[in-house]
Amino acid sequence: MPAVDPLGPLILSLREARDFEAAAKLTLVAMLAVAEAHLASSPVVGKGRLLRGVLHLRPDDSYQHLFGIEHPHGERVEGTGYLTSANVWRWVSDHRTAVSINVMTGTLRTWLAEGASEPEPLLGATGVPGTETRDRMIQREATHVHVVPFGLPPEGHIIGMISLEAHLRTPLGDDVIWGASRAALDVMASAAAPYLSSLPLSRKDEPRADSLAPVIGASTASMMRILAVFSRQDETILLSGSTGVGKSRLARWCHEQSPRKGQAFEVVRLLSVPEDLQMAELMGWRRGAFTGAVRDTPGALDRAGRGTLFIDEIDKLSLKAQAGLLQVLEERRYRALGDNASERRADVRFIVSTNVDLHAAVRAGDFREDLYYRINVLPVRLPSLEERLDELPAWAEHMFQRRHAESGGGGGLRITAEAMALLVRTRWPGNLRQLDNIVRRAYAIMIADRADAASPDTLTRRHVEQALGYELGPEALGLVATLWRAAGVFVDEAARREASGVRLPLDLADAFRGLVLCAAIDRQQGLDAAFVLLDQASLLKSRNHHRVLRRELERVRALLEAAPGDIAPALSALLDNPDGPGD
Repeated sequence: MPAVDPLGPLILSLREARDFEAAAKLTLVAMLAVAEAHLASSPVVGKGRLLRGVLHLRPDDSYQHLFGIEHPHGERVEGTGYLTSANVWRWVSDHRTAVSINVMTGTLRTWLAEGASEPEPLLGATGVPGTETRDRMIQREATHVHVVPFGLPPEGHIIGMISLEAHLRTPLGDDVIWGASRAALDVMASAAAPYLSSLPLSRKDEPRADSLAPVIGASTASMMRILAVFSRQDETILLSGSTGVGKSRLARWCHEQSPRKGQAFEVVRLLSVPEDLQMAELMGWRRGAFTGAVRDTPGALDRAGRGTLFIDEIDKLSLKAQAGLLQVLEERRYRALGDNASERRADVRFIVSTNVDLHAAVRAGDFREDLYYRINVLPVRLPSLEERLDELPAWAEHMFQRRHAESGGGGGLRITAEAMALLVRTRWPGNLRQLDNIVRRAYAIMIADRADAASPDTLTRRHVEQALGYELGPEALGLVATLWRAAGVFVDEAARREASGVRLPLDLADAFRGLVLCAAIDRQQGLDAAFVLLDQASLLKSRNHHRVLRRELERVRALLEAAPGDIAPALSALLDNPDGPGD
């Protein structure tokens, strides 16, 4: 083995790295140098060369970063032409071990503790032996590829992989290059993982906001950058994320960034298509193909033409329709239902979305494994709104101004700091879609208040509170979440008063006990029944409940004196009559 000690210099260099790109390049250069040293001392020296290294950062199974360099000069690889197939990623992430691919023999070997396994057939994108993966590698001159997974301690969860590519004029090479260097390559990848996962992207070529992506914050900048790269390719993009995060909008954004942007952007929303009509919706049909087919109707593939076909919620596709879509993806040809003429070519770019774990759906038998590998080529997960709260103020402002423009309004509008603070603190299970609904509802309330408002074009905290009041009630949010919201209101009021030089004492929060007791009295229509409801029946036996009520009401009065405002009629009646209604 060559006398090289690459790990120490690599770690020293990584400590100086300021961004992901710098760390990725340092890692790839060092690993390629190790492979180059072993190649130079191997029996196949002079019969080949190292080509490139590509680093794939894929936490949560979706792409976060992609970076590659050509060897030996370190020029950056652009685009996604050097992606390793989806099933190779699945293999290394599940088995947590490196693999070597011999493109010339069409085989794959797994590196175990005792050495390499016996060669197995190289699987294609559909998970069965095929030529597509080999063809991709041959096109870029790669004859021998080594893929190293890397994870984070202590659990070692796999968050990415590094692929090194070589061109050798011999079927040999797996052992003489990768076998000799694999231990060093494994250690280097593991040592680099913490830096690769934590460093930010460089500020060079930051994605710019536009009408389809009006807000790009620090939490989504890397996602938008990788989407910009993926958009320029023709491979299928898989957008995953919970409902309401903006998958449809970003699918259109990807289309507009692609070479097909001047062509059609066709959408199939499977949730609104019955299962028995899904194939017809995709392929189209001829008159008489089935009951109700009274005329020839083009399908989504026809309507998309040479543009982009976006299939929303692909997990809703029936198993029968999944087989049909798989055939289209594999053969790029299709025939409308009831059409006996020649097949048509599907020159269309596919973008699909889901809000479920498709890999789990495969294990459950609800989604075809071969189709999964076909669409999981360029996977990107969209974070929830609560994962990107840095963007929420800008989104709320954008939605507010957009709603005002839709109403034909002019002039400047403003959201108060208190209103924005409440929006940031609120839970958003419905993500951007829910935020848009709240902003629209708050805008309507603001318009209704215009006649009496001192500043009619200002969205206040009260407007937002009223809008949120129409959302899920306490029984759906949970007691703690609802109390947390109430605590936030108290803190907001304290912050507002502090700005004017007045403090709101924490002791006034004790009034909440009194408010709960008053609410119970109103709900139970009686003092005794309220104390029983709240598990205070012992006070009734000792006849101390009236004294407790008066004490709690004094705390409520102290709060009202410090923070006067409108109160419920039932509370006002109790404050006027401390003895409360009888049972």
